Amino acid sequence: MFDFDQYLGFLAFLSIATIGFWLMIFLISFVVPYWIGGSIIEMIKEKKEAKRKEREGLNS
Repeated sequence: MFDFDQYLGFLAFLSIATIGFWLMIFLISFVVPYWIGGSIIEMIKEKKEAKRKEREGLNS
């Protein structure tokens, strides 16, 4: 059915495809939520800073 060379090529293909699959799962489930959470925290900090500066400007 398969020659030895074809078998090694098939195993290499399966290995690369599996590594790519798990890398995408890792990126989607860990890195993206971390990135989105950090962006939200930074946005909240910027809004607080803008409100603080606005209050200081009104009090002066």
